[in-house]
Amino acid sequence: MATSIRSFKLNTGAKLPSVGLGTYALFPSTIEQAIKVGYRHIDCASFYGNEKEIGSVLKKLIDDGSVKRDELFITSKLWCNDHLPEDVPKALDKTLQDLQIDYVDLYLVHWPVSLKKESPMPTPETLTKPNLPSTWKAMEALYHSGKAKAIGVSNFSSKKLQDLFKVAQVVPAVNQVECHPVWQQQSLHELCKSKGVHLSGYSPLGSQTKREARLKVLQNQIVSEVAEKLGRTTAQVALRWGLQMGHSVIPKSSSEARLQENLDVFDWSIPEDLFVKFSNIPQEKLVRGVEFAHETLGFYKTIDELWDGEI
Repeated sequence: MATSIRSFKLNTGAKLPSVGLGTYALFPSTIEQAIKVGYRHIDCASFYGNEKEIGSVLKKLIDDGSVKRDELFITSKLWCNDHLPEDVPKALDKTLQDLQIDYVDLYLVHWPVSLKKESPMPTPETLTKPNLPSTWKAMEALYHSGKAKAIGVSNFSSKKLQDLFKVAQVVPAVNQVECHPVWQQQSLHELCKSKGVHLSGYSPLGSQTKREARLKVLQNQIVSEVAEKLGRTTAQVALRWGLQMGHSVIPKSSSEARLQENLDVFDWSIPEDLFVKFSNIPQEKLVRGVEFAHETLGFYKTIDELWDGEI
């Protein structure tokens, strides 16, 4: 009998649904459909520019009794131009207003990168020097206020996470990073596990915006072979691999059929003899964050600095 792995327990005690819905560039109708077919973990971000539309969907479905607020796990993220301590609470208040909710279940620092306040789009001229300890202190205040039931980070390397541990009074509940069979993040996984930080994998089917990157995962030879042997799709195998590795996954799709397919990962498992084959997949980072590094104007001069060599 397969272990279903429907949720993971965070260091706050909260349960994080193991399969979430990525909302970048999704239409409200798709998000409504996803909640109706069973998604309960909704991954938002102010930078995605659609929190108001998502808020309208949430209000409609909560008001008509389709779902209760406490059945949903809603994540949002602090964007890079809101890192100053005085801007952090304002950014969350704006998100709560847009989403039409009183609290988020999880609030993440989207990137370890800061931008000029008036410049949401990263360009070499808008990059500033981040002060992650002061930003994190402001995040901790949101946690203590109850407006964010848990706080965490995203796109943090092992080194940046270790640096944060040195100053954090509240240990991050989550580090949300790129994670899939072609970029498995083994050492980061081990660090997070040792510190009680849940690793959550975005782009679990490959990059959400680059088709060729997605194909590197979904057409990978080992992923394809395992899918064929199990009678599953390559997407289902990539997602189930993530759950068995011990991290939540946040796929996105605008197709109703694929939304349902991506949830069909609980009542079967990848047997050990096939699971070990994933360790033979050559590793390649697909989301590189090149816009956040610049050789003269950036705090990070290279993407190698941004990721502290973990690339």
